[in-house]
Amino acid sequence: MNTKNNDLLVQKAVFPVAGLGTRFLPATKASPKEMLAVVDKPLIQYAVEEAYAAGIREMIFVTGRNKRAIEDHFDTAYELEAELASSGKDELTALVHSIKPDDMDCVYVRQPRALGLGHAVLCAERLVRGEPFAVLLADDLMIGEPPIMQQMTELFAEHQCSILAVQEVPRNQTHRYGIVKGQPQGPDLVGISGLVEKPQPNVAPSNLAVAGRYVLTPAIFDLIRQQPRGAGGEIQLTDGIAALLNAEQVLAYRYHGTRYDCGSKLGLMQASVVLGETHPELGSDFSAWLQGRRAALELSA
Repeated sequence: MNTKNNDLLVQKAVFPVAGLGTRFLPATKASPKEMLAVVDKPLIQYAVEEAYAAGIREMIFVTGRNKRAIEDHFDTAYELEAELASSGKDELTALVHSIKPDDMDCVYVRQPRALGLGHAVLCAERLVRGEPFAVLLADDLMIGEPPIMQQMTELFAEHQCSILAVQEVPRNQTHRYGIVKGQPQGPDLVGISGLVEKPQPNVAPSNLAVAGRYVLTPAIFDLIRQQPRGAGGEIQLTDGIAALLNAEQVLAYRYHGTRYDCGSKLGLMQASVVLGETHPELGSDFSAWLQGRRAALELSA
């Protein structure tokens, strides 16, 4: 993969975090779903760390009501830090500081109505200021080496066009995703010729589904603004990207890594187990506990 310096190319990331998180009620009644923890970090922090690892330093959060906890998480907690420092808990003090590095900026804009992912991205237009930008959906916890967004910004440096992360899904699940149609342009790249939002399996053009990572050119904004509402009566980002195909090349990238759908309870539980087993402090003990539990269940079966 090309490893050109991409710091001057993709400098901003948009995080649409205004959703209600109804699939996690009652846990999300008063707390953002993006603040649900996987082991010891909230989902939104995993996404921000991924963007930061890709060289992105401006994080744009498209928020809604009851999302103040996200802003607080990336803000300075003076009382907490003072308490940790006075107690000599230097490691915890450093951990709290690391949540928002000094060279990272966090900016917030409200999405006044829940009109879809495309509308959420459009809310960030003035903050993006005509630059290429990344979009990360915190619901999708994606683990890769190098991080998925770094893989994509390096590809953008090479190809200078919009890039969508994609993965193959079972045919009977196409109605849950934006589905790509196109022709291979290499082992991991597909030149997109069409894009359909949540098609039924019998009409889906492929089983190549868009995952929650995008690098987009600013041309997408005018197209989103002009499009009618699509699937579910919402302004779909997928429809805007489909319109972009008439003006620019758009590539689909089969990323190297693993995605956990933490917008579902099962996916969140799966991610918690996998990351729990690899946690630097708890991994060994947790794995041993899991093995003991499995053995006990087998004996009692």
